[in-house]
Amino acid sequence: MPHSWETTPITFREKPIEKRKMFLKEHNLCFKCCSASSHLARDCKVKVQCSECKSERHNTALHPGPAPWIEVKDPAPDHGGEEVETLPQSDITAKCTKVVGGDLMDRSCSKICLVKVYPAGNREKAVKRYAILDEQSNRSLVRSQFFEVFGDKSPSAPYILRTCAGVKESSGRRASGYEVESLDGTVHIPLSSLTECNEIPKNRDDIPTPDVALHHAHLKSLAHLIPDLDPNAQIMLLLGRDVIRVHKVHKQANGSHNQPYAQKLDLGWVVVGNVCLGSVHRPSAISSFYTNTTELRRPSIFNPCPNVFCVKERYSAIQVADHLPTCSEQESTCDVDHLGSNVFKRTKEDNQVAPSIQDASFMKIMNDGLQKDTNNSWVAPLPFKSPRLQLPNNRPQALKRLKSLIHNFERKPEMREHFLSLMEQMFKNGHAELVPPLGEEEERWYLPTFGVYHPKKPKKIRIVFDPSARFNGVSLNDVLLTGPDLNNTLLGVLIRFRKEAVAFSADIEQMFYSFLVREEDRNFLRFLWFRDNDLSKDIVDYRMTVHLFGNSPSPAVAIYGLHQSIQVSEFHVDPDVKHFVMRDFYVSTAKQNRSGSVGSQLCF
Repeated sequence: MPHSWETTPITFREKPIEKRKMFLKEHNLCFKCCSASSHLARDCKVKVQCSECKSERHNTALHPGPAPWIEVKDPAPDHGGEEVETLPQSDITAKCTKVVGGDLMDRSCSKICLVKVYPAGNREKAVKRYAILDEQSNRSLVRSQFFEVFGDKSPSAPYILRTCAGVKESSGRRASGYEVESLDGTVHIPLSSLTECNEIPKNRDDIPTPDVALHHAHLKSLAHLIPDLDPNAQIMLLLGRDVIRVHKVHKQANGSHNQPYAQKLDLGWVVVGNVCLGSVHRPSAISSFYTNTTELRRPSIFNPCPNVFCVKERYSAIQVADHLPTCSEQESTCDVDHLGSNVFKRTKEDNQVAPSIQDASFMKIMNDGLQKDTNNSWVAPLPFKSPRLQLPNNRPQALKRLKSLIHNFERKPEMREHFLSLMEQMFKNGHAELVPPLGEEEERWYLPTFGVYHPKKPKKIRIVFDPSARFNGVSLNDVLLTGPDLNNTLLGVLIRFRKEAVAFSADIEQMFYSFLVREEDRNFLRFLWFRDNDLSKDIVDYRMTVHLFGNSPSPAVAIYGLHQSIQVSEFHVDPDVKHFVMRDFYVSTAKQNRSGSVGSQLCF
């Protein structure tokens, strides 16, 4: 083809993309293959591939941007006020200082301090280690070597680690009872729980050193305050927001816009930013320590940061070995010399679904903890997960919800009378009591209260104690085992209806309230109310003495207790009664949270 750009392709490629497209348009050339005028780009059958970006949507001649052989001149670098000698273009040199990173990379310092760390009360065991101060991390982490250094035998526990590489389940030890100290010994800070994680960055080029400050005029006076690089100290800790004190800035030294800056923290001075004077090296890797700031999934107009570093406890994990029978327990029924007699032995449980680890844990707690008191009432523990999160004192939340309830009383006098009447009945029945004195550091949990009406019973209020209310990201139900479904299947009960002529249903009044809560667990069922049920008196602490509607394990606790009540050996129970409860009895607990349905039974 006679077009002049074909004989001089370099000239065409060097033109701006707009002029190249204009040229093709003026000559009616295809925008895809750039060599035919008989068709348009959408009808082009020629397979093309750009040699620069490997795209199959355009020819190399239409790659946007300058040609690769054209040298792009960078703007003059900022040298922090240093005078730079102008050299002839034919003799270009690049000068840098010894503060450049390894492999001819930019050196960029971050908040890393040389500190002393030791078990609380054992300062003589202190060792020097580098600690990354990362306010974007929600937990403090340590490497595995930390446990070997101090001989820490803490047990391992699972957790979820969310990083920019994705989310993965991991496990690690928890170290607690340690302190960190500044190098000059003036500051001592107790550390929260330290989670074992070997994903902590360990780039020693990021550690600030005196020579970094000496090469910048605005930082030179701080050089003597920054310790020399310690070759024997490893980067072993990452201190997150759970140790908030280490992140607070007391002084700061700034330069111009693109220069590094220094901050004085409790653990010493740090330098942050690119410290290479010439800015002539390009990094081959970038480190980022962004983390999730919330797990509440609140709506936001901002896109979430893809680079996250978040540790989340898994409170439901427990040890299997604590609940499954050992081989020694089965020796009496096992023929250890004949494998087949054990593997293929038939049992009555062959067609039943095996319990989950959590359900096995619940049943163990109930088997060990359910008992009768001196009044012949069943007393059951709260089935806590193991290990579980330490619950915070959420009294401010409960007080705020109580004030909101009082505000509703002012607008709805009838609701107030219904609420007070039902509360009076609850106190009269012994379902709640004034709390005994409790130490300041003892664990407790408050249940926010509110009232609801059933659509079909507008004159009858139900008082709801809310165990699902979250405070600091955790609720009471989060730390309780739900328990297995001990109910007879509804399908089986309905099918057996056809065996007899008559079926009936009944209601168990206050079924959950029929089971008391163990004394030592009642402080997790506290609530705020007015002394003597009088709104004119002061607000005091009460606590429930019975299992609640809305507590996730309450249905399983109630049905388990019901089964136990007909299996006790203290008095004779008719076999038909046992068969009825264990086989033909169905308790409906699906709506106890809001509607107040206590439970109904279907039988025939």
